[in-house]
Amino acid sequence: MELDKNKLHYLEQLSETFKSVSQASTEIINLQAIMHLPKGTEHFLSDIHGEYEAFNHVLKNGSGAVRKKIDDVFGHTLETPEKRALATLIYYPRERLEMEKESGKDMNNWYKVTLYRLIDVCKTVSSKYTRSKVRKALPKEYAYVIEELITEKPEVLNKEAYYDSIINTILMLDCADDFIIALSELIQRLVIDHLHVIGDIYDRGPGPHFIMDTLMNYHSVDIQWGNHDVVWMGASLGSYACMANVIRNSLRYGNLDILEDGYGINMVPLATYAMEVYRNDLCEAFAIKGESKRGEYETKLAMKMQKAITIMQFKAEGQVIRRRPEFGLDDRLLLDKIRFETATGDCSVTGADSAALKATIEIDGKLYELKDTNLPSVNPADPYAFSEREQEVMAHLARSFKNCEKLKSHMRFLLKKGSLYKIYNNNLLYHGCIPMNEDGSFREVKVYDGVYKGRELYDVLESYVRKAFVATDADAKLKGMDILWYLWCAPDSPLFGRSKMATFERYFLSDKETYKEVKNPYYRLLANVETADKILKEFSLHGEMSKIINGHVPVHAIEGENPVKAGGKVIIIDGGLSKAYHKETGIAGYTLTYNSYGLSLTSHEPFTSTEYAIANERDIDSRQVAVEHSGHRILVGDTDIGRKCDDRIMELIELIQCYRDGTIIEKTEK
Repeated sequence: MELDKNKLHYLEQLSETFKSVSQASTEIINLQAIMHLPKGTEHFLSDIHGEYEAFNHVLKNGSGAVRKKIDDVFGHTLETPEKRALATLIYYPRERLEMEKESGKDMNNWYKVTLYRLIDVCKTVSSKYTRSKVRKALPKEYAYVIEELITEKPEVLNKEAYYDSIINTILMLDCADDFIIALSELIQRLVIDHLHVIGDIYDRGPGPHFIMDTLMNYHSVDIQWGNHDVVWMGASLGSYACMANVIRNSLRYGNLDILEDGYGINMVPLATYAMEVYRNDLCEAFAIKGESKRGEYETKLAMKMQKAITIMQFKAEGQVIRRRPEFGLDDRLLLDKIRFETATGDCSVTGADSAALKATIEIDGKLYELKDTNLPSVNPADPYAFSEREQEVMAHLARSFKNCEKLKSHMRFLLKKGSLYKIYNNNLLYHGCIPMNEDGSFREVKVYDGVYKGRELYDVLESYVRKAFVATDADAKLKGMDILWYLWCAPDSPLFGRSKMATFERYFLSDKETYKEVKNPYYRLLANVETADKILKEFSLHGEMSKIINGHVPVHAIEGENPVKAGGKVIIIDGGLSKAYHKETGIAGYTLTYNSYGLSLTSHEPFTSTEYAIANERDIDSRQVAVEHSGHRILVGDTDIGRKCDDRIMELIELIQCYRDGTIIEKTEK
């Protein structure tokens, strides 16, 4: 067999793992068996926005996958309340065990019945995996016993007595609680094979740091960055523009605890500065959104802090815009467009006179009056320069962000598991949009010295994101950090895709027409099959089964908007998991599952609380809104893993041939 040098070198390396014909043959048999198993279930979530409790519950129930397995196993042999109780136990085993103990029931009998039921569910959820994969998922303390209980044993004649003896021993040794917890967590682990998070873990809700902790411990996950994620990534590197946005958002939604308690960022210097500069300012335009968790004094302080960091944000962003004219964001330079009229009737370009009676700004040729004229830190001579005190505050915050080990570990995880887009099992996953022109062509976007569009735009932007974290050259690193801010809010950013981020207008202008953020044509054109096909082709995807799975823009279910578009080729799964969106969307988010039978899109009602779910055995009220069944049961061989198995089989066949013709010598087996 003629082999080129590179191929032969590779096969020689492979022979270090598979040392003989018998070992290579055994691996081929194993791989063939894996390829004929049903594909594992993929779970898709998007736009979590810090809502940890709802996220955690959906993760535990697999968007209804756990309850479906219970129905499959028990059918009509269990009543609905019993199924509901079993499901709640699987989601929250520790909490439910405590409640059962306090109920006064016969725990010995309850343990035995419950263990048998959990074992039956375990058998079903493990059936689509190889014994080796199940073994790796087993908790070490009970691996042997669980494997004995969930593995069919044809050689055991009296199976009931065999299983009874094991369970009775568990009860005798007082291990039932730990065993129930182990089985419940194993079921959660096996019901979902892989998790996709399609962006926006951060902002608005109170628990993004808890979500990140959970994801870091999850068995198999990938993340497509959203604009609310990349701005945190930039903040962790000390980007002033990104930091200011992160802090402002946390203050605006009453979530300062995320920074102070979650990440240990010291906000005292900002609070001190805000109290000095805005002591007598009511800061009415900077009200906290949602229910306030703080007292009156703390709320007023948070409003002053929000105003202080907002002005610093405009300055920091102005510095980036001036440094990067190629970003084309000059229309967002607004501080230098303000004209103040003082008590003496003087009118000057910008101004810091807190006694100003009136302030106006011209935007797009139209003059507007500012709601708030108290801008004491804005220097008329250079409105984008930080005052000495502002510079001290920003420098302190940058040190806090850059030196926070927990934040760094979360951002490293985002970098490792994340990307701007992902192609997985013939589906295209991304958070925002593909920037397009009105005629449906891909928009050309200038990124530093080059012009890019479509997939190439995504690739070059991602390369700069990674440079922000790994580049040793200071200029390359700064370019990467500025791209992280660009991705957050620029009109041509594929993670944002709107004409502007109207932060200034919402705070300082009364005319709501100025708040409008016009969406990129992509969002309108995506309803067309032709557009979906064009995008899929751009990413080298073809065939009727390929889908675009997208987040970022909430689907207004309350208005009858359909999350499935372009004849089923596009699925939007941002239905508003964040509480801030519930009134707008009418639901609390969409999730998607993709198993061996096909796709299932589920809408969820708002999640009350973990405590309520446990005490009342209540799941999130959900309903399937779209289902697409495959014409045949999808096997591992039909997936990306299957294609890798195919490639490995071909390599092993070549290795066996090399062994047999003497090109490579079999290793002596000891």
